[in-house]
Amino acid sequence: MSKILFVVTGVDHWTLADGTRHPTGFWAEEAVAPYEAFKAAGHEVVVATPGGVVPTVDRGSLAPEANGGQEGADRVAASLAAFTELLHPVTLAEVDLDDYAAVFYPGGHGPMEDLAVDADSGRLLTRALESDKPLGIVCHAPAALLAAVSADGTPAFAGRRLTGFTNAEETQAGLADRAVWLLQDRLVQGGADFRESEPWAPHVVVDRNLVTGQNPASSAPLADELLKKLA
Repeated sequence: MSKILFVVTGVDHWTLADGTRHPTGFWAEEAVAPYEAFKAAGHEVVVATPGGVVPTVDRGSLAPEANGGQEGADRVAASLAAFTELLHPVTLAEVDLDDYAAVFYPGGHGPMEDLAVDADSGRLLTRALESDKPLGIVCHAPAALLAAVSADGTPAFAGRRLTGFTNAEETQAGLADRAVWLLQDRLVQGGADFRESEPWAPHVVVDRNLVTGQNPASSAPLADELLKKLA
């Protein structure tokens, strides 16, 4: 059994361009699908958040329309209730990367608010990118890469092939014109080789130890890729 670190947003909102707070947190499917895959494979999961706060689920991610209907919503809610590690997070600043076999970041709009500017997360990601340790990041969570800076001051992810929630998806979700910045734009500006696929379709990009997923539907396939690297 190996330990896998889940780094989860600690906020319950995303500040929009007009200063209003859009309620959010982490996206349920992006946490529970990998969690179930890792646990089924015999791994231990440890959750870390900034300040060790218990993370907030985005209520929208529990709605029937986000889960293909009521049956899917009920299944995700039950899976989330079984993910008891979320109730006992460790403090991100105290995490030692050497204690874990892999690192995973679920999305939701929350990481756009806190992990995108979190120095502790940034240092962890920089170390992970420079190692051969499997690192999985899905949907909006690649925002956390914006805080990862190499010793020479350049973005640690520059030149890496990756994906994340696209401008097209943010537009279709109705929030692009209200955002302070868009994830795809900022990653490209930082030098990422951003790989975009069809909106909402599963899409996973693997570049050495870095495994990224475009959207919620990509979380389960991303987990499969991480498990291959741990085999």
